[in-house]
Amino acid sequence: MADLRGGDLSRLRQLNSLTAIRALRGAGPLTLSALAERTGLSRPSMKEVAGELIDLGWVEEVPPSPGTMGRPARRYRFRADSGYLVGVDVGGHNIRAALSDLDGEILAETRQPVSLDAPLEERLAAIERAVSGCLTLGRVAVSDLWMIAVGTIGMIDVEGRVIYSAAVPSWRDLDLAGRMREMFPCQVLIENDSRLAAMAETRRGVAQGAKDVVFLHVGRRMGAGLIIGGKVHRGFGAAAGEISMLPEARWFDAPEHLNGCAVVPEGTPPEDAAGFTLAAARNGDPVALEAVGRFVDDLALGAAAMVLVLDPQVVVLGGGFSRSADVLLGPLREQLERRCMRMPEVRASTLGDECVVAGAIDYAVDHLDEQLFTPERGPLPLTR
Repeated sequence: MADLRGGDLSRLRQLNSLTAIRALRGAGPLTLSALAERTGLSRPSMKEVAGELIDLGWVEEVPPSPGTMGRPARRYRFRADSGYLVGVDVGGHNIRAALSDLDGEILAETRQPVSLDAPLEERLAAIERAVSGCLTLGRVAVSDLWMIAVGTIGMIDVEGRVIYSAAVPSWRDLDLAGRMREMFPCQVLIENDSRLAAMAETRRGVAQGAKDVVFLHVGRRMGAGLIIGGKVHRGFGAAAGEISMLPEARWFDAPEHLNGCAVVPEGTPPEDAAGFTLAAARNGDPVALEAVGRFVDDLALGAAAMVLVLDPQVVVLGGGFSRSADVLLGPLREQLERRCMRMPEVRASTLGDECVVAGAIDYAVDHLDEQLFTPERGPLPLTR
């Protein structure tokens, strides 16, 4: 609770305004009485706060529905459409982008394929096309874009530079934040993709309400994101969760058990190979089941190490391979039960391939809140 000693009424009004904004965000239009009930303020106080928020530009009165009889109660809403956010997922083979309002409600999504060995400028151009496509679909001008949050493969420093990327060599030592600012005139945030995926699972997915989570980012490449005490854990040097860098964990090459399985037809594109193996295992093919077993053996080794260190409430199997959770989840649980002192819940992601882009949106919303809606600062007048 903020310190209100000395009868600081302006401070009290500020805190009341923040309480009202929290009540309105994510809710439909609310009447003055409903707002007063949710905030614990008196109706006269709530009316005064609503007026101040309208003057600041964050709240507007909603006109009555057509055909409404009598004198309808005034209703108010948070102006989530006064600006827009974009989340981007930079993967090895695909660039995904999503457009949202200031509440994080996703309004449009696009995807751009890109080859793993694409030159740097080609990969950056794919990002620009994906973001521009979202703006076009959402009928949003680039001048209305407040923030872009990018989740990318690789190890990221605090300045938004990709300092290492095993999967995409051209991505190493890249000032990604700087290149993004050259393309788009707005604030840019850069974070590791697995961390954003973990965040999305605690906000929108199967780990909602959990404070300690290990997220297994399982697909054509492997990664992990950690949630500790309800917050994304980056570590001292932003290298937390990089189990794939430990050769003994066997994560880096683990997907090759599925990609190189004998059941995969010759000529199958690399992005589809693992899917053939997983589908064959689902149908009981012994060769495919053996390949899946080897893959899970490698996956469980690194996962068990993180479980033993962190003792999480939930382990989430996410990423592209989570669509085959019916094949992977049972063997993974068995392996963890043999290795771990206390068995956490093991759940399959419901977000699938969308986990990173959804997490990027949530990351942008959090930063917006920190800048505009904190007891130390706001709510500030509606400006960029």
